[in-house]
Amino acid sequence: EQWYQRRVRGPWGQKAFAGYLGDNKSAWKNNPVYSALQYDATFTAKEYEGPKLEILLDQGSDDPYLNDKQLLPENLANACSNNKSINLNFRMQQGYDHGYFFIMSFMEDHFNFMAKHIC
Repeated sequence: EQWYQRRVRGPWGQKAFAGYLGDNKSAWKNNPVYSALQYDATFTAKEYEGPKLEILLDQGSDDPYLNDKQLLPENLANACSNNKSINLNFRMQQGYDHGYFFIMSFMEDHFNFMAKHIC
């Protein structure tokens, strides 16, 4: 089973991909312009061959989408670990979901990270 088949079967994935790619699910895989693959960070990390990248990823350990196996950040972590051009700092934040307090708790880290790499 391919990643896009797993991802689009869950309610979160179906809603997200339909919003970007439309309701024709067969086009999600077969359309070269709007392929669902181009929207998946894991696939992009596997295929990336550009300059060295730094990525900061925070994930709440109590996120219901994580526990329902709809987010799969471990797949991104594996893809990045196998790509010498990507340095992923993956931080599993214990006791957080993906709500307001999670975002507010780590927003400053992400602003500082972006400022370091953009400016």
